Amino acid sequence: MNIPEFLIEMLEEQYGKELAKQILEGYLVKRKATFRVNTLKGSKEVVEQELKKAGIETRKVAWSNNAYIVENVTEKELQNLEIYKNGEIYLQSLSSMLPPIILKPQEKTDILDMAAAPGGKTTQMAALTNNKAHITACEMNKIRAEKLKYNIQKQGASSVYVMETDSRKISDFFSFDQILLDSPCSGSGTLNAEDNNIEKYFTKKLIDKCTKTQFELLKKAIKVLKPGQDMVYSTCSILSCENEEIVNKILKNDECEIVPIEFEGREEIPQLPSKIKGTICVKPNELYEGFFVAKIRKIK
Repeated sequence: MNIPEFLIEMLEEQYGKELAKQILEGYLVKRKATFRVNTLKGSKEVVEQELKKAGIETRKVAWSNNAYIVENVTEKELQNLEIYKNGEIYLQSLSSMLPPIILKPQEKTDILDMAAAPGGKTTQMAALTNNKAHITACEMNKIRAEKLKYNIQKQGASSVYVMETDSRKISDFFSFDQILLDSPCSGSGTLNAEDNNIEKYFTKKLIDKCTKTQFELLKKAIKVLKPGQDMVYSTCSILSCENEEIVNKILKNDECEIVPIEFEGREEIPQLPSKIKGTICVKPNELYEGFFVAKIRKIK
């Protein structure tokens, strides 16, 4: 196993030896391919027929009408299908489908996606609002912004406007009804224990850099969120320094509060204990990546 020793120590300190062992096992398993039906382009019925024709077995999850787990083929084989090429399905991890579902984006609202590339959650929000919301999707990296634009076009997400900018630099004169901040993070929930290069990129320095960026982004999000409205903060990390500690810093000023996350089928999701009641920390296993989600309401 190629997991850095310092991360194992952090996990044991945060979760205890038994849970840390389960997390490490989650890093070792090969995850099943998962996708969602893109309702802007296709229908579940047509997609299910096409999968059946191709001999592809799937099962659904309890918390989404459009999410599927693939039982017998890989992502590569799904990419050969016309329904993939046409944008009728979008390959996306189950964990990363959760933040938009928890946000519950509404039609006829102004929504900000603060770190949007490659566009899975952006196009999911466009589908959830039937292209009837105004979605501003930010991405500061030019290459990633091009990938975002490509996916938006392929998925038929015509309600999305891409801003090639660092979200931290958005003018405070903007205001949004809903915000999704799927923040850049260390990726501690998504590590592959068989990757020989982990120690090169997964470092303490990376975690420190991420926590600084996360706090700055969350601060900006609260600033441009309309009072009385909700946002979602999420990361693909399971370290409290990138999750609960960042959220608690924001809660200190009494400007916002946690909205407890409740949705049908939540009990199906493998969870780790979170230090903030009402938030979710997903445990990595053969179906889910490690992930953290908090729903926050600006109260003044």
